Amino acid sequence: MQTLTPHVFWAQRHGDIYLRVEISDAKVSGAVRLYYSLVCQGHGAKGENEYEFSLEFLKPVKPEVKHKSTQRQVNIAVRKQGHCWWDRLTKQEKKPVFLAPDFDRWLDESDAEMELKEKEEKINKVSVESRIRKDPFLGLKKGYLFMYNLVQFLGFSWIFVNMTVRLFILGQDSFYDTFHTIADVMYFCQMLAIIEVINPALGLVKSGVIPAFIQVMGRNVILFVIFGSLEEMQNKPVVFFVFYLWSAIEIFRYPFYMLACIDTEWKMLTWLRYTIWMPLYPLGVLAEAVSVIQSIPIFDETKFLSIPLPAALGSSISFSYILRFYLLIMFLGKSLFFFKYCC
Repeated sequence: MQTLTPHVFWAQRHGDIYLRVEISDAKVSGAVRLYYSLVCQGHGAKGENEYEFSLEFLKPVKPEVKHKSTQRQVNIAVRKQGHCWWDRLTKQEKKPVFLAPDFDRWLDESDAEMELKEKEEKINKVSVESRIRKDPFLGLKKGYLFMYNLVQFLGFSWIFVNMTVRLFILGQDSFYDTFHTIADVMYFCQMLAIIEVINPALGLVKSGVIPAFIQVMGRNVILFVIFGSLEEMQNKPVVFFVFYLWSAIEIFRYPFYMLACIDTEWKMLTWLRYTIWMPLYPLGVLAEAVSVIQSIPIFDETKFLSIPLPAALGSSISFSYILRFYLLIMFLGKSLFFFKYCC
């Protein structure tokens, strides 16, 4: 049986040399110091033969060599003695005829440095994460947040679907009885939303307490004070637009948070959550402002919630003055909230 030279392909990193020898089902023996020599028997380009090649490396390498023989090839990994980039593989400038670049693993020096940097960053990240004390209640917290967001998603989905179906069936007539058909579920969802102020205060979520307070309390003023306490407001079309815009925002926000609880991201949902929110949020604020403006004459006429004064100062201060002040604060607070999350 004659001894032949196999095809050898090579690539490098700053600390390693990779060789791929095109011999299948090979039995390998090799030695390495300043050069590498391999002798093996297997099936190559010219059939079953004994194959042998030697390489004198450009610089010293470590004696430990890793061989892995597969049904198609022999993979060899050699560690460099020094951590550096070689201009070529062999000491001789002329490349051996059996040697060629392994383009499946080939990287130039800059790409190899970037790959090395990414590996180091990944190792450092794992090291830092391993030193951080794991929260023993993390699973319980995520489960609680997942269930909260699920309940809110179901509630607002019911509101949105119910209002959409009624709009298609009844048309504009559905504008005038929205409160009486939707209010109970909206009351439940908005009372439950107070949890969104408590969660950041307890450190369960990373969002701020103040933005959550502005958002939740602003809605609850509209729902409980403007709509809930004035029967004259309950049949106005503005109720439909306020409820519809609120629910249209939340049916994308809550499932986004649900997936975040299980460390999952659906890119389409993320896009919808932040894209649809941008036009709907200002429209919702505008609808809330219209409802406040429409309620002012009613509070003036009925004197409901007016603040009584001593006889020397007058009869009372109309609650409408508080609403005017609230309207200013609402626009300022919600504008800051909007621009914070958009910019």
